[in-house]
Amino acid sequence: MAVAFLSAQRSKDPRTQVGACIVNNDNKIIGIGYNGMPKGCDDDEFPWKKGPHSSLDSKYLYVCHAEVNAVLNKNSSDCKDCTMYVALFPCNECAKIIIQSSIKTVIYMSDKYADKVQTIAAKKMFDAAGIKYRQYISKHKKIEIDFDDTDYMNQSLESPMKENA
Repeated sequence: MAVAFLSAQRSKDPRTQVGACIVNNDNKIIGIGYNGMPKGCDDDEFPWKKGPHSSLDSKYLYVCHAEVNAVLNKNSSDCKDCTMYVALFPCNECAKIIIQSSIKTVIYMSDKYADKVQTIAAKKMFDAAGIKYRQYISKHKKIEIDFDDTDYMNQSLESPMKENA
């Protein structure tokens, strides 16, 4: 789940940053994605505003969701029997992609849109297709990455050269 949240940080969406991570049966990462504009569509030229889903000034007609990007960006031939970790419960459109890609389990952090028809439809499809889903229960409150507190930052670039000379 931490990888899903880390990938979400790449999203330019000012309101909702979502990340997804797909792992195989060996728990090896095979795909990562975040919500963003399609390739070739500049993040600065397309809207990030919320609004009616049918408005050309709204992000909804343009953004690729994290789940879709994780499936499309996978480094494996398929996602059969894999698990997807995702920050937000998938919408109905992402549920279709998840089902079609043969992912078997979805582990999500937030279900804040549980009452929306898109989420209800996603759950109905997951149930019908036999996709297991559950909320992630964190063992840690936070994971911190402090780049100043690494051995790499505390070593001189010349040190390895002198030792080998």
